[in-house]
Amino acid sequence: MTIPADATRFVEYSDQFLKNVAVDNVIFGYHEKELKVLLQQPYTLDKWTVTGGYIKKTESIEQAASRIAFDRTGLKDLYLKQFGSFGNPQRVIDKGFTPQRIKEITGFEIPSTSWIFDYFVSVSFYTLTEFSKVESTKGELEADSKWWPVSELPPMMFDHEHIINEALSALRVHIAHFPIGYELLPEKFTLPEIHSLYETILGKSLDDRNFTKKLLLTKIVSKLDETRKIGRHRSPFLYQFDKEKYEEGLKSGVALVF
Repeated sequence: MTIPADATRFVEYSDQFLKNVAVDNVIFGYHEKELKVLLQQPYTLDKWTVTGGYIKKTESIEQAASRIAFDRTGLKDLYLKQFGSFGNPQRVIDKGFTPQRIKEITGFEIPSTSWIFDYFVSVSFYTLTEFSKVESTKGELEADSKWWPVSELPPMMFDHEHIINEALSALRVHIAHFPIGYELLPEKFTLPEIHSLYETILGKSLDDRNFTKKLLLTKIVSKLDETRKIGRHRSPFLYQFDKEKYEEGLKSGVALVF
């Protein structure tokens, strides 16, 4: 496997980035009743990482997270939520991520004293997007980029499996208090679809009647004069989020604790 020649621009222009701090962006999507996460595979080894990158000296941490999300999904203005930061001297040690291995694969020699091998602190965000709208794009230093079910993660680099688990824990807390399901569903959906989304994220069964009652009481969704034919005798009504109520819910919270 040969790394693209223009990938060496990272080293040539590395002085434009902040050293020893990076952004890790856990991008979640929902597809076929599964919560999935968009991962990237570096050229140097057969492990995967969450999408991430370095922070330019000309941008804020939030701008870096938005840029990374856009680069991987092709979508702008995605929902971003900072949920933690991670740092541990042991996370710089990973078989394969060495100057020797990089030279062997790419032919490019990077000094072992380079800051890219040093102790890094990652500021972590989770990002929510509608799965069907994403056109996954790998970065210059990556062999692949694709969706993986959260329940079936591949071998992960550094502490990134832990970061994903922490992102999922934060998402479970937030979805019980804020209407962030808006970001993961298509514009129009049925009540069973949003019910299934919440069950998938929370990892537990939710009483159908109780869920529907609480959801409708928040007024964050509106019933439409449209149905979807899903069977010979089944045509459930469609719903959509009320954008104004949704924005209010993001600021003040909603009562969706189960």
